[in-house]
Amino acid sequence: MMDLKSIWEEMEECHRLGLTKSIGVSNFSCKKLDFDLSMATIPPSINQVEMHPLLQQKKLIDFCSVKGILVSAYSPLGANGAPILVKFYFIIFFNNMHVCLRWIHEQGVSIVVKSYNRERMRENLDIFDWKLDLEDLDKIQQLPQYKGCRGAELLNPNSGGIKSPEELWDGKI
Repeated sequence: MMDLKSIWEEMEECHRLGLTKSIGVSNFSCKKLDFDLSMATIPPSINQVEMHPLLQQKKLIDFCSVKGILVSAYSPLGANGAPILVKFYFIIFFNNMHVCLRWIHEQGVSIVVKSYNRERMRENLDIFDWKLDLEDLDKIQQLPQYKGCRGAELLNPNSGGIKSPEELWDGKI
């Protein structure tokens, strides 16, 4: 298993030396964050996780909010062919991207989008002058949840570390 305690101590040392302004984690579950917080002298400032309307991470967002940890969403449009949301959203002007990004923004989560196309980068900002209504928020909340990255591709059976996706995600795939 990875020695999270030693790794975190080294990250804290980088912070103390002024090599970084803040330190954070990626893909930490509530269980892993709880362990990290139990031995950290400097808590993580951010946890970057896959998040979109089909993987809402409600429990994790609530946990991080209580602990003062910002959540940042990567893969905000869904991963590995997640179903399209626009089919239930009836305002023609907005597309699937706008609905996903606006929903994440309304959850109080920062968003990491990836695009090198200037027009698409501008379009990503078209989420601030409107809101999803309560009916739409309810529809999104009821969507079946789907983890695009189950983690099998991240595992190395010869590493002596994490052996299964269930272990990687603390049993919550």
